[in-house]
Amino acid sequence: MPVHSDVIHQAVKTKLAHRGVRIEDIAHIVYELQRVYHPQLMFSECVASVERVLSKREMQHALLVGMELDELAERKQLSSPLQELVEADEGLFGCDETLALGSVLSYGSIAVTTFGYLDKYKIGIIKKLDTKNSDHVHTFLDDLIASIAASAAGRIAHKYRDNEEKQGFSSF
Repeated sequence: MPVHSDVIHQAVKTKLAHRGVRIEDIAHIVYELQRVYHPQLMFSECVASVERVLSKREMQHALLVGMELDELAERKQLSSPLQELVEADEGLFGCDETLALGSVLSYGSIAVTTFGYLDKYKIGIIKKLDTKNSDHVHTFLDDLIASIAASAAGRIAHKYRDNEEKQGFSSF
């Protein structure tokens, strides 16, 4: 029997909170990325954009899979050598970035390039998750948060351009 996306959405938000990630943490990254281009941007718009991204089934599914793999690695329940690869966040593993990148593709090239930037520079909560200073494993989660932030930033960029065009702006 299919699971309603509202149930999945709530499960994702609960799991994110359990993993120490708040919607506002992601929205702060979005705000930092977009305020340079849109000085009138309100933080509440960033929160709303993150919420919209989290309402997408593909993102929800990627988050559930990634967080589950991180949690299984924490409990040492993955088979070897996958356990060691995920637990160590092996640099050449790449499956974590692949899952996150697949989730960002529907938000256009701006989201894809922003994801690459966030994967390299790891700002805000992404940096905190990527820093190995506890028994927690965030191999997938840090990249998935970058994917959410990049997608939400891409949404805002497109929304602002759409609004400019509706008001008669032309860059040509």
